[in-house]
Amino acid sequence: MRRRRALWFWVFVGPFAAGLALFTYIPLLWSVGLSFFDAHNTVTPTDFVGLDNYTAMLKDGAFTGSLRTFLVFTAFIVPVTFALSLALALMVNRVRRAQAFFRSVFFLPAACSYVVAALIWKMSIFNGVRFGLANTVLGWFGTDPVAWLSTTHPPWYWLVIVTVRLWLQAGFYMILFLAGLQRIDPVLYEAAAVDGARPGWTVLRHITLPQLRATSVAVLLLLVINAFQAFDEFYNLLSDARGYPPYARPPLVYLYYTALGQGQNLGLGSAGAVILALIIAIVTVGQARWLKLGKSGEE
Repeated sequence: MRRRRALWFWVFVGPFAAGLALFTYIPLLWSVGLSFFDAHNTVTPTDFVGLDNYTAMLKDGAFTGSLRTFLVFTAFIVPVTFALSLALALMVNRVRRAQAFFRSVFFLPAACSYVVAALIWKMSIFNGVRFGLANTVLGWFGTDPVAWLSTTHPPWYWLVIVTVRLWLQAGFYMILFLAGLQRIDPVLYEAAAVDGARPGWTVLRHITLPQLRATSVAVLLLLVINAFQAFDEFYNLLSDARGYPPYARPPLVYLYYTALGQGQNLGLGSAGAVILALIIAIVTVGQARWLKLGKSGEE
């Protein structure tokens, strides 16, 4: 019986485990190994350079600048997405009829490809010519067309990048908040009403938000990690036939051009990827400890 169970376990788990090892863990380990070699145009280098690639990346102003781009992007997208998804969840949770419909409508953009959404934003909504939707609306008020993705003073391109990411992911985090709201015991609200608490900010502050603490921490962690991994919308919005502009270049875009650009320095790109992974791990663990994730007494 035990052998039969073990056999069926590997029948179901084996293909997934093999694919995970082949396409995830082995490339990760290989990338870590490449970071210690001079790997120009090859994935089988022989010239060991130790930590020279890491030192070069940390001294590279373009790489550190890409990290600053991430900080700006995070400062925009994390609080705005958190607030909007929570507001949507609160509204949908109060709907008594057709709740499934509204839940599906707000969640639907999460199923859209980042590439497709970025191209729609770039070519239809925020097109730099006067026929784009945003410029058409501005024209109604007598305002000249704006080159949204090439104007750096003021940096209008942040409006395009943030809105497309907001549209794509707000519905997903709304579902997480909605699940947390539906787990709150209605008795708490009834007791608050008996004690004279008015529905609104008082109930939200003293009952809803404390009960959503675990969900809020998870959402914040996911938002920060996803901001670190931003690539598709930046690359498809800002790149063109001439290449990628020097502004708004997040870490993954910079590493993409380092490893797969003209120089194809896979060792340098791998070192940057390892540094980025370590930063994500440190930030995630630090944020989890600061927010006391997993503390049973706090949750």
